Amino acid sequence: MDRSLFLARLLGPTFVAVALGMLINLGMYESMITEALHPGILFYLSGFLSLLAGLAIVNLHNRWHMDWRVIITVLGWLMTIGGIMRIVLPRVAIAIGSTIYSGRASTIVVALITGTLGAFLSFKGYMRRA
Repeated sequence: MDRSLFLARLLGPTFVAVALGMLINLGMYESMITEALHPGILFYLSGFLSLLAGLAIVNLHNRWHMDWRVIITVLGWLMTIGGIMRIVLPRVAIAIGSTIYSGRASTIVVALITGTLGAFLSFKGYMRRA
């Protein structure tokens, strides 16, 4: 199977599930986000796992052709950069995260963007090929 399809099939449904979870359990996710945006082991581990996943994607899928597959490459780089930021510059990463998740409306917007991206990747990964 093509790596792009494999990664789209992996990331797409995961993003959809996360987005649905955020929208259905908004209060709980807001609490988790608030808790996660404090220095500590949870913040470090999220950076470590993001770095590992991002590097895996970048090493397997560093394609810069201007079609839908570039989204996977960009996600890999964003995960890599986000992981490095959380490990090396945690205060900066917390400030950025606090700005992104500044209230209920921004959490809903992030969930909708994540869900849309997940639906798009799922469609690309699972649509039947002619």
